[in-house]
Amino acid sequence: MTASMNVNWKADRKRHTAVSIWGVAALLAIGASIAAAQESYPNRAIKIIVPIPPGATADTLPRLVGERLASQWGQPVIVENRPGAALNIGAEAVAKAAPDGYTLLASPPPPLTVNQSLYPKLGFDPGAFVPVTVLAQVPNILVINPKTPASNLQQLVAFARTNPDKLTYASSGVGGIPHLSMELLKALTGIEIRHIPYKGLAPALTDLIAGHVDVMFDNLGNVATPIEAGTLKALAVGSEQRIAGLPMVPAMSEMFPGFVSVAWFAIVAPPATPREIADKLSRTIGEIVRQPDVTKKFADLYSTPVGSTPGETAAFIKDERERWSKVIAAAGIRPD
Repeated sequence: MTASMNVNWKADRKRHTAVSIWGVAALLAIGASIAAAQESYPNRAIKIIVPIPPGATADTLPRLVGERLASQWGQPVIVENRPGAALNIGAEAVAKAAPDGYTLLASPPPPLTVNQSLYPKLGFDPGAFVPVTVLAQVPNILVINPKTPASNLQQLVAFARTNPDKLTYASSGVGGIPHLSMELLKALTGIEIRHIPYKGLAPALTDLIAGHVDVMFDNLGNVATPIEAGTLKALAVGSEQRIAGLPMVPAMSEMFPGFVSVAWFAIVAPPATPREIADKLSRTIGEIVRQPDVTKKFADLYSTPVGSTPGETAAFIKDERERWSKVIAAAGIRPD
């Protein structure tokens, strides 16, 4: 090696060493900044996006939890409704938000478990959300208008078998859990009932009570009052077992083993949100939903608090996604 080559090699080595030192320092600085941000989280307002209109159980529960989070953390918690496009609008907004824990999605199942099997192209990847927790579960329940020629599940199935397509069933729209639940029942029984999709559960329930349609699945929180008033009749619950509030109403699985249809509401964060933030949110929300007065408020909405960990939430959503994707494929369901 010549003297000039030796000098150049030493100079290059010094430059590379300097670059490496600065690179490591930069990484350490970034890491320290992220750690500090996580340690101080939250230090400003948190926004919870709900992808449905105000008023339903899926909107009320995040508001109850948001109030407690704000009180406990001393930061505002804002619940913002962004309905539309089968709940995809709100989900996409969260998917594109900064992964810092200050924008969250509180959602029923469709954008997390169903829509990717229905729509060939979404503006977000449902599997990329960072799971936080399942807030609560509410059993779905099969209800009929009292004028429908059946007084129990067996009679409904028997009538539908001998009168194909004479009965109609309402849903909140193509691909919603009420729709998929009935398609699952049809697959298990071989019955044919005409689908009447609505733009949301409220108008569907209104028409069911008025007798314009015969039957539908809805969560208990939405139909408990008309059941008590006698304007609807409960035939079966979608939970694995009978529920205390309606002990005389059988579980669907008593007649059709393996049938499960439960409404649930989960909180997820944007993709790449640090695990530490998801863990902190999950722990705090879990503590909140297990507080006796919060549990009572959930019970008033016929909801059972869950408060699962991020890992448990991820596994639950995965199972639900696989289960409903099979129903969608078997029934050949396509969006409107």
